Amino acid sequence: MANPDITAPAGKQEVLITSIYNAPREVVFKTVTDPLLIPEWWGPSRMTTKVNKMNVMPGGIWRFVQWDEVGKEYGFHGVYHDVVIPERLVYTTEFEGLPGHVSLHIDKYTESDGITICTALTVFQSLEDRDQMLQWGMEEGTTETTNRLKELLANRNVLHRMEEHMSHHEGNGRSITITRVFNAPRERVWQRWTDPNQFMCWWGPKDFTAPYAKFDLRVGGKYLSCMRSPDGKEYWDTGIYKEIIEQNRIVYTDSFADEHGNVVPASYYGMGSDVPMEMEVELTLEDLGGKTRMTLEQCGLPADEMIEQARVGWDQSFDKLAECLG
Repeated sequence: MANPDITAPAGKQEVLITSIYNAPREVVFKTVTDPLLIPEWWGPSRMTTKVNKMNVMPGGIWRFVQWDEVGKEYGFHGVYHDVVIPERLVYTTEFEGLPGHVSLHIDKYTESDGITICTALTVFQSLEDRDQMLQWGMEEGTTETTNRLKELLANRNVLHRMEEHMSHHEGNGRSITITRVFNAPRERVWQRWTDPNQFMCWWGPKDFTAPYAKFDLRVGGKYLSCMRSPDGKEYWDTGIYKEIIEQNRIVYTDSFADEHGNVVPASYYGMGSDVPMEMEVELTLEDLGGKTRMTLEQCGLPADEMIEQARVGWDQSFDKLAECLG
């Protein structure tokens, strides 16, 4: 059997594509739903792809933009209707250059002995739509895209990304990783992190309150927040957003600050001089069919008791977050 195997039954408005990948199903599924990896394999290699939006959850919207060699732009968008990790994706696609012609995709993933088989059924609105896509080179494009994904999966860097930690980010010091599963949809968890009013409901360790938070949620934007201890002492922190993928991922710097947002050394709050002026935090949210897996990684921590203090502080904050989510 060819890989991929492409079947276009006569008289039917559908195309069935079967592809085989030499990688575990979970790795394949994570790769095809990772916004940061989409540009590495989606579409022909002569095109440049950018992810504009990608919310992999039922009702979530995706939009990719491509440019050819002469800079001509092509947009594609759709809606996710069903997401079952790591078994199935159901979504629509509409080429913005041909509005109103929507196709439905049902991608199923099975695994045997570490090999993943993907059966992708595309249903068009009409037989004419399907035949037009075939005439425009759907088979050649699908073959190239499949081969690019196979090459990416064969790259050890992809497996590394599946398990990566904040140690790969710039900066010295040690890192911690905390994973929680919340009984709430990803959209609600995202709101608790990005809406200042909701953020203040849970931010800070046990018995701490959060009297202030202001977010300029864009790449290059700044945030400033405050937590107040039971004895009334305030701790301010600030940073810059380095990466934002809506409802999926945030990477930001983290520094101690005064109430005006000026970065200050840790000694300002009576801490050791070995605490760096700037650390980094990476937040990732994954949809688990109505639940959310949250992974937080913080790097740049000094190799002393602050590692454990930071872990305890995050854990207690996330206990409060779980209560806020209900």
